[in-house]
Amino acid sequence: MTSSIIIRQLRVGRLTKLADTETLTGIYKQEVDSAYLSVNGLNNDQQGDKRHHGGPEKALHHFASEHYPRLRKALPEPAAEYCQPGAFGENLVTSGFTEADVCVGDIFALGEAVVQISQPRQPCWRLNLRFGIPDMSKRLQASLRTGWYYRVLQPGVIRRGDTLTLDQRPNPGWPLSRVLSLLYDTTLEHAALTELIRLGQLTPNLRALAQKRLETGKVEDWELRLFGPTIAE
Repeated sequence: MTSSIIIRQLRVGRLTKLADTETLTGIYKQEVDSAYLSVNGLNNDQQGDKRHHGGPEKALHHFASEHYPRLRKALPEPAAEYCQPGAFGENLVTSGFTEADVCVGDIFALGEAVVQISQPRQPCWRLNLRFGIPDMSKRLQASLRTGWYYRVLQPGVIRRGDTLTLDQRPNPGWPLSRVLSLLYDTTLEHAALTELIRLGQLTPNLRALAQKRLETGKVEDWELRLFGPTIAE
């Protein structure tokens, strides 16, 4: 794999209504030339649900542009037409890294900032509204190509055209593709769950999820996350 890629687009989003609902979202992000990256994310980048989006453990979102051609072929119109860089609310648009190329805890230099991969994205029901497909979140989850988040170790200005360069890889045995497979495919693999819990760079919520699976021998219910509450017209 390459250890360095160029930021082709940098995106931030103000709150706006999601599809034709009253639900607020920051998924419709616009290109900017530069932005200051703090521990809570890019300045002027907003989230409609701060409980599950944004914050120190999900400060920056990255989605691999390599996935868009496959999505355009797999989805009906108009959802297929939406599948262009930026469609999933990513802050970073690049080519060269996918979930198979990056690992839990990877540390990167990015402009003036230093960032660390914290977890893969867990798709939620808002994607169903964004794409106009009732099970879009479930489809993305099943693909094991969901994008990922960074925490910020060193704040600073980042710019379109900056290089995202790998500096440290503490967990080479845990590419995000393996994490996603464990989360949504081989869900009760005891040895892997035990190992996942010990990854200190992984977000506390995912380590707790793995711990609960081991304790109960069951997989958590995904329905509310994937399909959400009933939204009034």
